[in-house]
Amino acid sequence: MADGNGATAAQDANDDEIVLSVRDVTVAIDDKLILDKLSLDIKRGEILGFVGASGAGKSVLLRTILGLMPKQSGTIKLFGVDVDKASDADRLRIDMRLGVLFQHGALFSALTVLENVQVPMREYLDLPRALMDELAMLKIELVGLPADAAQKFPSELSGGMIKRAALARALALDPDIVFLDEPTSGLDPISAAEFDELVVKLRDTMDLTVYMVTHDLDTLFTACDHVAVLGKKRVLVEGTIDDMLKSEEPWVKSYFRGKRARQLDLAARA
Repeated sequence: MADGNGATAAQDANDDEIVLSVRDVTVAIDDKLILDKLSLDIKRGEILGFVGASGAGKSVLLRTILGLMPKQSGTIKLFGVDVDKASDADRLRIDMRLGVLFQHGALFSALTVLENVQVPMREYLDLPRALMDELAMLKIELVGLPADAAQKFPSELSGGMIKRAALARALALDPDIVFLDEPTSGLDPISAAEFDELVVKLRDTMDLTVYMVTHDLDTLFTACDHVAVLGKKRVLVEGTIDDMLKSEEPWVKSYFRGKRARQLDLAARA
């Protein structure tokens, strides 16, 4: 018989679950070493901000995790399963638990928003058209788009609407973890802040884990629970924003405490 703390203990154990584990991953492109024995963990329910200098390999790691780019060595586990050793059936189940928002949205220009959101459903599920329409509309509304956006084409959308439509597609299969590649790039400050708030809200309401590649300091400060800094082909520093602010690693110090850093936040934390 469980004691009064049983539910809390179970919740704590669930919160500590590692949903993504990267161990000693090495990636080279045309004999050029991009990542060298990089390791990184993400716990269930975290919003991870993955940051680093342009060209450091942030998107390379993301694509490697998703199986879109080969690695030379190392291990990647999703939900405790080594993806290299997974059976086809296990790999399919894993893929259905992942959602991806690529940089710039990557919507299909010849499809409406509704049809774009339905792409993962058509690929992985066998559902009646009416049910797919209903589910897609739920996702479109969930990300804050008006109902009439469903029948619009990407060319008819603003930058912020494109990002939201792409996020709706990433959520189409109710994933456990979503990968966001520069989700606020190209957005004005107000739209970017609203998108950050949306990501946090979705994490809280859908029990999502979020892996976010970003350069946006505002996003790192307001939305991310955990930050990992890529440099020298590996994770240089990881931890909370407070850990970043205390770091003496030169690039990290310059990025988080330099001239363009959030001086008001720094003053408030001093």
